[in-house]
Amino acid sequence: MSRLNGNRTEAEGKGLKVNVAILGAGGIAKSMADTLVKMTGDPRYSSLIEPYAVAARDAGRASDFANKYGFDVSYGSYDELLADPKVDLVYIATPHALHAEQGIACLKAGKNILVEKSFTANTAQAQELLDAAHETGLLCCEAIWTRYMPSRALVADIISSGEIGEVQAATANLCYPTTHKARMTDPEMAGGALLDVGVYPLNFFDMALGADTSERTISEIETSMVPYKTGVDATDSIALHYSDGVMATATASMMCPSDRTGSIWGTKGYMVCQNINNIEGIDLYGLDHRLTRHIDVPAELTGYEYEVASAANAILDGKSECEEMPHADTLRIMKLMDQIRGEWGLKYPFEQ
Repeated sequence: MSRLNGNRTEAEGKGLKVNVAILGAGGIAKSMADTLVKMTGDPRYSSLIEPYAVAARDAGRASDFANKYGFDVSYGSYDELLADPKVDLVYIATPHALHAEQGIACLKAGKNILVEKSFTANTAQAQELLDAAHETGLLCCEAIWTRYMPSRALVADIISSGEIGEVQAATANLCYPTTHKARMTDPEMAGGALLDVGVYPLNFFDMALGADTSERTISEIETSMVPYKTGVDATDSIALHYSDGVMATATASMMCPSDRTGSIWGTKGYMVCQNINNIEGIDLYGLDHRLTRHIDVPAELTGYEYEVASAANAILDGKSECEEMPHADTLRIMKLMDQIRGEWGLKYPFEQ
């Protein structure tokens, strides 16, 4: 069990911080390590978390990683990390197909987990991981950073204010050329555009349109994809029809860059969010298409600090999920992506 035991007062009284370990040493792990280091130098977070350990399948690689970012400990195997009683929170930074198995191992070892998106490869894996979390009572949350960012509240406030009127439609795209990364094209690792970049437009719609409410549910999906030579999806088109007549369309690809724009159209005007993967600013337009105002997004360290802080605070408060991305939301998005892949007839080898 975590040495913090969900007791904030006791932990703070002892001067304890949430020791964060990273499982994996790839690109996203490096981004997280950079974030953790910057958080220790920021008074908002310096008394909350501590970059503590990294584990990789190669001891030399883990050691180099730890030395570069100033981590106390490095491990050449994941089992060594799981056996360390000082680890409070494990950030899982491996390919999608490994998340469930590794997450369950962490939970059984008494470690709280922050799991990089997509949470797992499919709903069955997600449910298995969440079942393990419920059994242990430990924190288990999905690290999709846009759910935790201040920009989320900015978008929600604009919509709820009525400034753009009643929402009628939305569109979003996210595309990056990433076929040079082996995991992206590997069916065994649940590669493809949907789980890596397509998940962001879907989450953008889910947050902005309130698709988790009884008043607005998805009633129909129209979708198609262009396959990569390995069989995974290379470029995706997804249209979501909602029960109240709202429609949202998404495009995702691992073959090319895109403008990454997210737009929400209402009866009185519309908003344009620059870069749905990390909103940089929001422009509002009236019926005459004239810019009415621009909204800046608060400055950030890297953008990952919000999910880390949320997870650390949840651990200290003895919670098993983060408010920004509760288990129900994670499951809903996983089920939606399963349904989309079902429309394509795309199964990963381990699902056959």
